[in-house]
This record gives sequence, C-alpha cells and structure tokens, in this order.
Amino acid sequence: MSAEIYVSTDVEADGPIPGPHSMLSFASAAYTEDKQLIGTFSANLEVLEGASAHPVQEAWWKTQPEAWAACRTDLQQPAKALTDYVTWVEALPGKPVFVAMPAGFDFTFMFWYMMRFTGRCPFSWSALDIKTLAFAMTGLPYRKCIKPRLPQRWFDDHPHTHVALDDAIEQGALFCNMLAELRATQAATAAAAKDGDGSGQKAAVKPAN
Repeated sequence: MSAEIYVSTDVEADGPIPGPHSMLSFASAAYTEDKQLIGTFSANLEVLEGASAHPVQEAWWKTQPEAWAACRTDLQQPAKALTDYVTWVEALPGKPVFVAMPAGFDFTFMFWYMMRFTGRCPFSWSALDIKTLAFAMTGLPYRKCIKPRLPQRWFDDHPHTHVALDDAIEQGALFCNMLAELRATQAATAAAAKDGDGSGQKAAVKPAN
C-alpha cells in the first residue's frame, strides 16, 4: 500500500463560493507523515469571466494590501494552472490526501475549479479537515476549535500572511504535529492494552496441580 501524502492547501478568494466569485490564488504543500516537505505548488489566477467580488471579501482585501499585491502578480489562466496542478498532485510519491482548515471552504473552491477546468480531482471526493481533527483531539466544542485555542506545542514558527503558499506550509506543519501526537497516543493506548492495563490479557494464570 502506498503511503499517504498530506497535501496542505490554502485558497485565497474574493467571495464565499466559486462561480459567482473567483479563486484568486491557491497553494499546496505536500508533506509526508513525518513532516518532510516534499514539494509545493502555487498559482495566482485570473478571475472568472462574469464573476465579481463579494462586498464582504472586497472590503477585507482592502485591509490586506501586501497579500493582495502578492496574489495579483504573475496571473495564470485557471485552465492551465489547474491542469498543471492536477498533474503535480498525481505525480506525488503516494496517495494524496487534501488537508485544509477549514476544508469546507478550501476544498469547495479547489474541487469546483479542478472539475470545471480539468474534469477530474486526484483527491476523490473527500478532504481532511484540521478543525475536525482538533475537535476530536482536544475535547473543545467544535466552534471553539480555532487556532488561538489550540495547544501551542502544535505550532511551528511559520508566518500566517494570507499569502497562499505561506499559509499552506504553516497549516501543513500544524497538521503533521497533530498527527504525530495522535499516533503517539494511539501507540501508548495499544501498548497499555497489550500489557493488560484493564484488558485482562495478562491476568495471572492459575497454576496447574
């Protein structure tokens, strides 16, 4: 079985949904489970024909001039960028898993654009949501699973700039740190069960007469 490759992906857009609004920029950082960054992909996109910015996102972008400038340089046609991206994902040395926070937003845009411009999605129909993983690991209410509420030990020293590639790398490292802790917890639980901690597997055997 091929190892999974965790493709941390960040999308910058000018509205809440694709079609009426456009994906301005996207980036992916591909990680192995042991947090090796094995490749990145990023592209800034021309806006969709007939689409327009949503007033809320348009106002927000005015507060982020550096990130706006970064995502409006070297623009590519969506068809070319998404075709190149799908080819890149399919060439990764393992089974690709789409990872994002929140995946509901980023995967919505990426899936729509991949299907619209390439007719296929190398991630199938699913995405791994870091927010949901945090919900399962912390015991916090789901709506409280935001980055400031998560354990600081999960975070590496990466910037969050609203530049897609920076943010994809940052959240990919976050995910790998969470995954490492989850795997360690699972291993400890399995070892405890094997040693008879509450399982009775190593209960004393009555000696034979």
